[in-house]
Amino acid sequence: MPRTRRKKPLFSKVLVANRGEIACRILRTCHSMGIKSVAVYSEADANALHVQQADEAVLIGPPPAAESYLNASAIIQAAQQTGAEAVHPGYGFLSENTAFVAALGEAGITFIGPSHQAMERMKDKAQARQLAAQAGLPLLPGTQGEVSDEEALVKAVEIGFPVMVKASQGGGGIGIRRVETLEELPEALARARSLAQSAFGSSHVYIEKFLQAPSHIEVQVLADHHGNAVHLYERDCSIQRRNQKVIEESPATKLGRRRRGKMYEAALALVKHIGYTNAGTVEFLVDEESDFYFVEMNTRLQVEHPVTEMITGLDMVELQVRIAAGEPLPFSQKDISRKGHAIEARIYPEDPYTLMPVSGRLEALELPQDAHLRIDSAIFPGYEVSPFYDSLMAKVIAWGKNRENAIETLSNGLAHFQLQGVTHNIPLVQWVLANDDFKKGTFNTQTLPKIVERMNNAAPELSEKERVAVAAAALGSFFGGAQGERSGSPWKGYGRMSQMSPRSGRGGRW
Repeated sequence: MPRTRRKKPLFSKVLVANRGEIACRILRTCHSMGIKSVAVYSEADANALHVQQADEAVLIGPPPAAESYLNASAIIQAAQQTGAEAVHPGYGFLSENTAFVAALGEAGITFIGPSHQAMERMKDKAQARQLAAQAGLPLLPGTQGEVSDEEALVKAVEIGFPVMVKASQGGGGIGIRRVETLEELPEALARARSLAQSAFGSSHVYIEKFLQAPSHIEVQVLADHHGNAVHLYERDCSIQRRNQKVIEESPATKLGRRRRGKMYEAALALVKHIGYTNAGTVEFLVDEESDFYFVEMNTRLQVEHPVTEMITGLDMVELQVRIAAGEPLPFSQKDISRKGHAIEARIYPEDPYTLMPVSGRLEALELPQDAHLRIDSAIFPGYEVSPFYDSLMAKVIAWGKNRENAIETLSNGLAHFQLQGVTHNIPLVQWVLANDDFKKGTFNTQTLPKIVERMNNAAPELSEKERVAVAAAALGSFFGGAQGERSGSPWKGYGRMSQMSPRSGRGGRW
């Protein structure tokens, strides 16, 4: 399989505009490439691992993300004062903020990601559907752009219920409503428009057919500035709660070789049609007949990129850096091969039965040791779950010569992953790995809520209040839909207010 070429980097210093496990992971590649690194941090992260691991670190503001990690001017100023020539955004925060990308360009600083023009084309989901259709990608029945309420009523009847009302500028599940009947549609439109206006400054919405119990499969792509584009295979991300991914794997065993090939072709057709460069992910929903439909494109590095790295042997962050520096891809599609099977589990500080976030201080930590196990995290003994950021504590990625070996390695690793002082979701992940539907590969986006329900039934010691929370979380995930929705459920919101929710990570070993 191809290896990225080790040679003198075209950037001497890179600023990492993020925190937690992804910041540590990017810093690891910068160090291996001989690139000086700059970390930025909030007052809450003064002792964080990414701050310790960087060559330089700059304080950019108080704990709230809006005043620190989302403060574009402070980050650009930090890059200028340290002489950083490029900025890697990681995922989340400013990673898909087109204004930030444009401002970096005006300041003469390279953004390690796509152009703001290409990012803008995929940012508006209604426009993304139009562009995908032009590129020949299959779409779920729906409107090709934003619609008036009158047009929505006509189109919904034509499509057939249930349908989804989606915000054109949507993200995080905001402004998305599942509608079962024509009578429900006017209110759903009004609420979706109101939420979208508040969150994104645009009340534009579009209509899309709701697909029952699909699989969520995505294709990883890379493209350089010389007209070269390749795919790095697919990932199955169907194990989700509240439409947030928990387990990802590759290959997607439920797809046949021919259908996979069609999906790769579709993803690359979109990349070329919109003139996309750097790393991106084209996301699809797959029905029970294995027909696939374009959902959206994520114009950044994905949380689950280690799955792809494990099966290809490639360092995606290094490839991102080299593409941003103007280098051509060091290989063609025929040079890329996939070896074995990889599976990733995300470890969150949350009650595995209620799915409610928790706070706490990590009193002791013991990481599993296995040659086929990789851990990306930013946790350490004494680490405190923060109320200010998203809650990911670690990613555990296992490789095996086949799927059964990978599942076994992950299961064994999780059994030896010791976290004391913070409640976590490892028991839930272990239930998933032991689930018959999961082991047989017949799972979909509605599998995890059912597993949560079974766990609850097997735990009679739970209080009635906790049982209600479990049911609410499971039903919220089931009725929230799967069309790209990543909704913040009422229970998650309650948990954040009452128990202090979080998010972080630490760069582990390979």
